[in-house]
Amino acid sequence: MKKTYFITSIFLLLVFMVKAQQGSNKNDKNVILITLDGFRWQELFSGADHQLITDKKYTNNSKEMKELFWRPTAQERRKALMPFVWSTIEEKGQIHGNRGLGSKMNLTNAHWFSYPGYSEILSGMADDERIKSNSKIPNPNKTVLELVNMDPKYSGKVAAFASWDVFPFIINEDRSGIPVNAGFEFATGEKLTKNERYLNKLQEVTPSPWSTVRLDVFTHHFALEHLKKEHPKLVYISYGETDDFAHDGDYDAYLSSAHTTDKFIKELWGFVENDPFYKDNTTIIITTDHGRGTTPIDTWRNHGSDVQGADEVWLMAFGYGVKPMGEITMNKQLYTNQIAATIANILEVNIKNAGEALDFINN
Repeated sequence: MKKTYFITSIFLLLVFMVKAQQGSNKNDKNVILITLDGFRWQELFSGADHQLITDKKYTNNSKEMKELFWRPTAQERRKALMPFVWSTIEEKGQIHGNRGLGSKMNLTNAHWFSYPGYSEILSGMADDERIKSNSKIPNPNKTVLELVNMDPKYSGKVAAFASWDVFPFIINEDRSGIPVNAGFEFATGEKLTKNERYLNKLQEVTPSPWSTVRLDVFTHHFALEHLKKEHPKLVYISYGETDDFAHDGDYDAYLSSAHTTDKFIKELWGFVENDPFYKDNTTIIITTDHGRGTTPIDTWRNHGSDVQGADEVWLMAFGYGVKPMGEITMNKQLYTNQIAATIANILEVNIKNAGEALDFINN
């Protein structure tokens, strides 16, 4: 009898501990921030551009691209290009920046290119005097990644993965202590997974079209492996191909890369939804560092303060705490400098000199 009582007591204690842990996990918030370098709001909301997809200067295989991505309406075209965005994210979250519907998002920095754009996203402020080039200069501003990492609750639980090799400087890896796997860096450490070792070997023998940017597939899978292995609380993933293919004037590859990134985001969400550490307590925020031109046509390849529209950006959010409002159709103005404060607000960390936190989170 005593033995039965003892076993029952142990069983009930274990059940209580599991439930307590589950309750704790449910309130233990995580954030994944994702950026698509230089991806235009025009393609996000309207899909493939007819002028570009039919111009032999920019599209090498117009017939194939039309079969893949051309549809009669903007709604059909955008869903063909980014099916996960225009199904799951639209259903579960919010998508801002369709200027045709009055939803606007803009940069606040004056330069409208990558380093200033990323610094603004991550620090919550424009620094036009000091951040005015893409040079590999350590960012004098503390990013939200660094501020979160400084909090004892999150110390050692922040990481970044990027295709562009300037990110260790944007995040100021040396000062912040945040591990940044960027450019052509390999996964490091004593306990590499089988997949990490394979990715290291594959990256070493896979040429990239560019000298400073690796293919996004490596950034994606290095990040996914780290999520599975280390379960960080805040992760930043920066995909870079869309910008570089646009600079090359390769509209085929620009569209194909955006389509593939949509698959990457779907895979991340599938992992989040099936991992007990992240399920039901993870917010995903997605944006871009700058826009691109539209008129004259060749300005789609470029950005910068001399390119009209290059300050026009967009934002998506879904997951834990995000009010499911779909595509925002109301007249509303957002700014990139609000993202850092939004992340800090979710994780309950203080941040100064940043834009006001966005109000789409149900805390």
